[in-house]
Amino acid sequence: MRNVILGSGIWLLGFGIWFLGFGMFPTAQEYVEFKSMQDRFSIVFPAQPKVTETTYTSEFKSVLPSRIYSVDQGQSHFKVTVVDYNNIQAIATEKAKSCPAGAETCLGTPTDASSTGAGYWKPDIEGAVIHATWELMQQPDEKPVYLGWTNMNLVEGHMVNLVNEKNKSRTSAAIYMHENKLYIIEGTVPAGYPVPDFFQQSVGWLDENGRDIRYLTIYHNGFPKPAVRAQGGGAQGAGGGNGGRGGRGNQ
Repeated sequence: MRNVILGSGIWLLGFGIWFLGFGMFPTAQEYVEFKSMQDRFSIVFPAQPKVTETTYTSEFKSVLPSRIYSVDQGQSHFKVTVVDYNNIQAIATEKAKSCPAGAETCLGTPTDASSTGAGYWKPDIEGAVIHATWELMQQPDEKPVYLGWTNMNLVEGHMVNLVNEKNKSRTSAAIYMHENKLYIIEGTVPAGYPVPDFFQQSVGWLDENGRDIRYLTIYHNGFPKPAVRAQGGGAQGAGGGNGGRGGRGNQ
């Protein structure tokens, strides 16, 4: 089985042992090393994922385009939700036009000097990761047992582990923001199975040519992009601009 995601087969070997050890799939050949050029990520699914076009409501009630990539295998569920914040400024500004008079947390302040922007688009994009993390932790019957900072290929994010208090299922999740896109990665397995950390740990980032990339220093969405090391090549110079801000992105 080819490993094109992280440049090391160690985690993938562990992923295979995790699945095969519990009899979930008959052979390792069923794994899908999935790449989405639309959303510039790669990840290992246990089967070809279903892709669903949908929407996502942000913290300040802007409705954003989203895709869900999902695989369901019995009582096990693997899902990547990708939310596009690139047009958040325009979407929030339009939303603000229908806000009730005086509803400040809906209207925001439409000036460059404002910390909110029209329709609160600025805190919406800046707080996207923490808001998505909070929403995961507030799901019915889900008890958080771990919350921490993480990074994957130097893109920073959050990692969350949950236990369902009714059926004792376990969820391992990670949340990232990259190029103004929010990635919510969730793996859930029944009681008695190992925590499915290997799913969210298999995520990678793609450049415009579909090559897996690794940043050389920590990537913070909205700040100048660090230099990257692409698969099969040496280090590339730091990207120009600020890695994008909603409404002013460089996609």
